[in-house]
Amino acid sequence: MDKDNVEWFAIKKPREEGKIEKAEVGGKKLCIVLLNGKLYATSSRCPHAGADLSLGWCEGEKLVCSYHRHRFDLQTGKGDEGQGNYIDVFPLKEENNQWYVGIKKSWWKRWF
Repeated sequence: MDKDNVEWFAIKKPREEGKIEKAEVGGKKLCIVLLNGKLYATSSRCPHAGADLSLGWCEGEKLVCSYHRHRFDLQTGKGDEGQGNYIDVFPLKEENNQWYVGIKKSWWKRWF
């Protein structure tokens, strides 16, 4: 992701391991997950049937949709073999004990 095309938004780091927290930043609804000491940010809408992924759970390094049990890799967003789908993953950074998620700027903001 081109660093000039990214806006950084402050987020709260979940306190509980494996719990999916829902956040809305930069016009996007996200799932924020703390798993094995690592923080992840993904889109919150399942591409299969539109379910809210924040109502799901984690199995290993996968986010599982509560609706049809589609599974997505937290690092890449890629769905399990045979699903043919994926979710967006977003970059994260920590500065001065505050976590930030990077959201790609819309073409409108890039031009104006």
